[in-house]
Amino acid sequence: MQEERRLAVLRAIVEDYVATEEPVGSKALVERHKLGVSPATVRNDMAALEDEGYITQPHTSAGRVPTDKGYRLFVDRLTTVKPMSAAEKRAVSTFLDGAVDLDDVVQRSVRVLSQLTRQVAVVQYPTLSRSTVRHVELVALAPRRLLAVLILSTGRVEQRLVELEADLDDDALADLRVRVNTVVTGAIIADAVTALRTLAAEPPSRTIAPYVGPVVEALADAMSDHRSDERIAVGGAANLARYGDSFDSAVRPLLEALEEHVVLLKLLGEATSGGMVTVRIGHEGPYEQLSATSVVATGYGPHDDALATLGVVGPTRMDYPGTMTAVRAVARYVSRILDEA
Repeated sequence: MQEERRLAVLRAIVEDYVATEEPVGSKALVERHKLGVSPATVRNDMAALEDEGYITQPHTSAGRVPTDKGYRLFVDRLTTVKPMSAAEKRAVSTFLDGAVDLDDVVQRSVRVLSQLTRQVAVVQYPTLSRSTVRHVELVALAPRRLLAVLILSTGRVEQRLVELEADLDDDALADLRVRVNTVVTGAIIADAVTALRTLAAEPPSRTIAPYVGPVVEALADAMSDHRSDERIAVGGAANLARYGDSFDSAVRPLLEALEEHVVLLKLLGEATSGGMVTVRIGHEGPYEQLSATSVVATGYGPHDDALATLGVVGPTRMDYPGTMTAVRAVARYVSRILDEA
């Protein structure tokens, strides 16, 4: 009973501090929350929580504020996930369903996530190396010129012009298209490149032998473009202004981090699948200068394959239940869109 009561006191302190930005005192807890005990009992519980490192007193005669350890216990044991309202779900779905291509999906995801959480949203572009080949289309532009179109499981489309040394007729083009798709469709990028190299080294027929090499080189070049592995979209930086002086010491390093994509990718961490949301609080993160910052993130991708990560970065004093719900929901919507692409 005593432990449950202290956990209830901690939950109340976290919720009040996130809502008000003011240190929380025992009198306020008794007035705002139906704890069923006297202020003296609450003060004893607060003293015990402070001794255990879950809350701290910022200065003499002030109330208490949660520590990183307190936030961690709140997230792990006390958080009740806030369901999104029907209106929120409808707004997210309508907004994201209007996307026309992968870039648009990512940009819309950043905007809606930052608006839902009022934090800084970060979305990593789908990692090319984890993608699979959905289809290759070869389009004749001239007797000796092709357009090779590579379509990946992420919805990403790469195009390459291919110059040939001999005229290509329709029958040879159809044969080449079938041969290429047979070896690459459904394969991850690394395996697809290997299969294409094998196809070029041992052409299956004399009719397509003159053309396989240039087409394979073009497709291999498209598959080896790793720019997307480090591409991210960021939105909602202006939301940091609403935290004022309480977050001032962390705003500058965080704003600097927003300029460094490698730093942000490390902050987000590895993509996780299956709808699992990870929360890294304060000093749990990889950078000491961002120790006043928390990150809520999850992976996204078609068929539960985590091709990349999206999440939210903000002060440790954040609405964890609401943020976790929003991050999970946006990831699911984006995954569905990629699955249907």
